[in-house]
Amino acid sequence: MYSKLYNFLSADQIKLNVEMKHHTTFNIGGPADVLVLPNSITDICMTVTFCRENNIAFILLGQGSNVLVRDKGIRGMVIKLGNGLNRFSIAGQEIYAEAGMNLSALALEAAEHGLSGLEFAEGIPGTLGGAVVMNAGAYNGEMKDLVYEVLAIDTEGNFKTFTREQIKFEYRSSVFQKGEYIVLSARLHLKPGSREDIIGTMREFARRRSEKQPLEQPSAGSTFRRPEGFYVGPIIEGLGLKGFSIGGAEVSSKHAGFIVNKGNATAEDVIDLIRYIQEKTREKHEVDLVPEIKIVGEE
Repeated sequence: MYSKLYNFLSADQIKLNVEMKHHTTFNIGGPADVLVLPNSITDICMTVTFCRENNIAFILLGQGSNVLVRDKGIRGMVIKLGNGLNRFSIAGQEIYAEAGMNLSALALEAAEHGLSGLEFAEGIPGTLGGAVVMNAGAYNGEMKDLVYEVLAIDTEGNFKTFTREQIKFEYRSSVFQKGEYIVLSARLHLKPGSREDIIGTMREFARRRSEKQPLEQPSAGSTFRRPEGFYVGPIIEGLGLKGFSIGGAEVSSKHAGFIVNKGNATAEDVIDLIRYIQEKTREKHEVDLVPEIKIVGEE
């Protein structure tokens, strides 16, 4: 069945039975039946049509951050945008970029053009598309402050342009999390600023990240969403769980809001640790911690 993919994709864009641990920042994950690496919006449209016509389930991946793939892997197809779909253009205060564009790289391009607003994205290891879907943010900045238009495609192959209002941005959420549309590109509106000041701010954010976050170890970023009235790191640290591990998964000794892979963690180790943290938090604070990490794959 998958041989038909070669009719419109090159051989190096199609990977069969590939271990997803090589395609996630967690370095965890079993095999996917097939991994497709589109280079253009046309590639995505044709791939989605192929999946629909052949009744193949698929999931979308950016650069593999903010995701945990289960140990049994993924049945069906993974469409990974992070290796391509990275064209962009800048005109005045507006940026157009495709969904596979690295968010940190886009922030640097904005800085070089004297455009302010994306400084918070320095060091975020994901794509523009993923950042739009989850309304990524840090240091008092969020995607919702910048994005004013998104081009997407539904599973039937229909294009739709979304305005800021239609995207329904909320804390770490947007309309695209329902899975009905694939983000293809976005238009952002930034503000003019001093290149030196913008880069200086980005360097400061990079310094803070390096000091406080376990960037030297594989992880999927912040493990949990921030519950109203609380900060996740101090909650978990207060439970005495900093440095606590199950198998190869560990609550970071640098920042308790992160779970890191010590080198041999399985997805089951991470899931068990997440559940343990949730249970202890519920017992002591009557607070339900909701994972920010998306867990995918065969149970």
